[in-house]
Amino acid sequence: MLHHASARCAAGIPDRAGVGLKPEHYREILEQNPDVGYFEVHAENYMGAGGPPHAYLEAIRKRYPLSLHGVGLSIGAAGPLDRAHLSRLKALNERYEPGLFSEHLAWSTHESEFFNDLLPVPYTQETLDIVCRHIDEVQTTLRRQMLLENPSVYVLFEESEIPETEFLALIAARTGCGLLLDVNNVEVSANNAGYDAAKYIDSFPVEHVGEIHLAGNAVAEGEGERLLIDAHGSPVEDSVWGLYRGALSRTGPVPTLIEWDNDVPSWPRLLGEAQKAEAELSRSARQRNRTPARATALA
Repeated sequence: MLHHASARCAAGIPDRAGVGLKPEHYREILEQNPDVGYFEVHAENYMGAGGPPHAYLEAIRKRYPLSLHGVGLSIGAAGPLDRAHLSRLKALNERYEPGLFSEHLAWSTHESEFFNDLLPVPYTQETLDIVCRHIDEVQTTLRRQMLLENPSVYVLFEESEIPETEFLALIAARTGCGLLLDVNNVEVSANNAGYDAAKYIDSFPVEHVGEIHLAGNAVAEGEGERLLIDAHGSPVEDSVWGLYRGALSRTGPVPTLIEWDNDVPSWPRLLGEAQKAEAELSRSARQRNRTPARATALA
C-alpha cells in the first residue's frame, strides 16, 4: 500500500488542460508548439519497442509533460492480473516517466478470454478486496501511485451493497491510489442508472482526485428509455461543462484532459476544447484566491 498526501504526482503535470495525443496531430504539435498543459496517451498503443509512434512520442515528451492512461489491466477481474501486460506497462512507465498513470474500475478478462470493452463490477466486499489486491500489485510493480477512474454504467447489479462514491473512497483509503474523476462518465451513468449527477459530484471523495477527464457522449439509437454512451467522438456537452464547474468548486484546479478518441477532429478544434477547460481552470483559481483561506482537500 502506498500513502500520499495528495493524489497528484510530483513529476510535473500542471493544474492545466491537456489533450489526448493522436497520430493525426503529431506533426502539427511538433511544428506549432501549442500552449497545452500536457498530453495523455493510451498505454496499450505504445507497448511495441519502436517505430514511428515512439519516435513522435519521444519528441513530444521532450517538450511537454505526459500522462499514461491504461485500458487493459482488468483491475476488476476475479482472476489474477496479466503479468506480461503489467511488465510491459512497467517498461513504458520507466521509458517515459509520466507525471500520472491511470486505469479503469472495470474488467475485460475472464480466464483465457479477453473482451474488447470495459465491463462493470458489482460493488461488494468481495469485489473491493479483489480490486484493492490488484491495485496494490500494480503500484508495487510500477513503484508509483496510480489513479483509478470512475466507470460509465449501463447495467446495475442487484448484489451491489456499497454506493459507488463510497466504494471508490474505500479503495483509495486502503491502497493509497488516487482517483480520476471522469465527469462525462458521471453524466452517462447518472442518466442510465437514474440518479442525480450533481449529487454524485457532491459526494465524490475529492481529496483523492488527481485528474479530471472530459469527453463527449452520444445517445444510443433505438426504442425505449434514453441511453447515453461514453462515445468520445464529439465536443464536451454543455451539461458536462456544468458538472465540471461543480467539481472544480470542490477540488480547485486539477489537471484536466479532453478525450476525443473517435471521429478525431482537426487539431484547432481539439485545441479549442482544451482552451475552454483552461478558461474554467483559470476561473476556479481566481475564485479560490478570492475565498477566505481555509483547509481544502488538495491544499
